[in-house]
Amino acid sequence: MRSRLAARSTRLVLAAAAVTALAATATACDNGDTTDAASSATPSAAASAAGGGSDNSSSDSPSTSGASAGDSGSGGSADKTDSSDDSKSGSGDGGKSGYGQSCGTNDLDFTVTSESQAGGYYLVTAKAKSGITCYLDVNTPSVSFGSGADGVASPVGQGGEDPIKLTGSAVAYTGISPKTTKGDAGKEFENVIVATSDDDPNPAELKLPDTADVDKPIVTNWSTDRAETVPVIV
Repeated sequence: MRSRLAARSTRLVLAAAAVTALAATATACDNGDTTDAASSATPSAAASAAGGGSDNSSSDSPSTSGASAGDSGSGGSADKTDSSDDSKSGSGDGGKSGYGQSCGTNDLDFTVTSESQAGGYYLVTAKAKSGITCYLDVNTPSVSFGSGADGVASPVGQGGEDPIKLTGSAVAYTGISPKTTKGDAGKEFENVIVATSDDDPNPAELKLPDTADVDKPIVTNWSTDRAETVPVIV
């Protein structure tokens, strides 16, 4: 009986030892597999992380900084150029400065009066508009009644100063005789067209103080002395 129990105890001890050995082996295998898996996964993950970091820094950063620099540089340069051009355009296209220029018809204000000397004539007075200083460097004005060639006044060469400076209260005069013929021939006009030159693009149409009978009209030169602008045929 005692020998049977001893034998059974021996078998149990051996079985327990075998189970322990198997458990240790299994644990060792599991640990090895886990370590291998971890070691094999770690380089892959590190490579992936490194690759991702490299992609972000190489693609995003340079692109962003390049666009920013480009926008800032080109935008600033364009703004300065535009500003400079506007400034130049403004000074170039801002109109006449009012000093040292030839008088255009639209630089002047005109008045017309009817005079009785020499059988009657019209005295035209020209004065520079406010803020304008200019010169009548074309001695004889261009004068016509209507648009026909027969209404163009012929210069008689009287008076004349070249050039005449107009500014402030300074004035220049010219005399126009609408009719130099005798008899009833002629056409009636209520306005006279005056310009500082033949090619002036802005002639002035002046209202006459009375209706003029026009036939072969004449005109004097500009003068600062009205006595020199009484038109007569010489």
